[in-house]
Formats: sequence, structure tokens, C-alpha cells
Amino acid sequence: MRLAFFQRDADVLYRLVPFVSCVAATILSVVPLRVPGLAGAAPACALMAIYHWTIYRPDLLSPSAVFVIGLALDLLDGTSYVGVSSLIFLIARGLVLMARPRLANQAFPLVWAGFLVLTGIAMALEWLFVGVLVGVALDPRPFLFHALATVAVFPVASYVLAQLQRGFLARV
Repeated sequence: MRLAFFQRDADVLYRLVPFVSCVAATILSVVPLRVPGLAGAAPACALMAIYHWTIYRPDLLSPSAVFVIGLALDLLDGTSYVGVSSLIFLIARGLVLMARPRLANQAFPLVWAGFLVLTGIAMALEWLFVGVLVGVALDPRPFLFHALATVAVFPVASYVLAQLQRGFLARV
């Protein structure tokens, strides 16, 4: 009886792993890299986490959680308009859900290629939305570098997220 009670509580905590990992990734997304000449550059870690969990455990990362993660990113970052990241993350989640049957249970290069496409779309949308909100055509180079840095770091993030999934969600 007592063991079942603790097991149920552990399952509830384990179900929070996707959301908590996305929040941690959001915090990592706002930490600037210490690269000379690229002071404000950091990969979009939150996008990586949302992509991973939407492919492998979409039942544990709801649209409302994705919205909150985007809102937190905009508030922590302070460089984007509040709500832009939420909108982009929700669009990204929808696109990944549509592609999920073709991405789940595939080899990593195909998953990485899917992330490359998603990152291109997400950064283009961010460039477009922020440009419209500012009312001026923005230089696309920072968005391009941001996309390249994000795609380059994805294999490491994917490995870490897969380990979290194996470690905490194998029974859930």
C-alpha cells in the first residue's frame, strides 16, 4: 500500500520531466556565449527541447506548457516582443506534430534534418514577426547565425534529452 503511494507520486514527478527540462533549456537559451564578437549569441535550447518532447512524448508537453515556456523566454531574454516566442513555439509544435509519424523511430540523421528544417522556419518567422513589430526590415544575419548555432548544438541536446527520457520516463 505504502509503496503504491510513493510510486504514484514518483510518476507525477516523472511526468514533469519534459516541462522542467524545457524550463532549464529556456534558461540556457538566455545565457550568452563567451565568444569574442558574438556576445549575445546562444543556441535556441528551448526549441530543441520542445522539438524532442513533441516527437517522443507529446502527451507530456501540452500546448499551454509550450506557451508558458515561450512567454518565460521572452521575459527572461528581454530582446524580443513578449509573445513572439510563444507563437513561434506553438507553430513549431504544430509542425512537428504533423511530421511526427515520419520522425518518430527514425535514425538520428533524419531527426536532425527535421530539426534543421524546423529551425529554419522558426528563425525566419522570428525575423519576420520582429521586423513587422519593429516596423523596419531587420538584418537577417543574426537570425541566420542563431539558426546555425542551434542546429550545431542539437546533437548534444538531443543526447541529454534522450538520457532524461530513458532515465525518468521508461515506466511512465
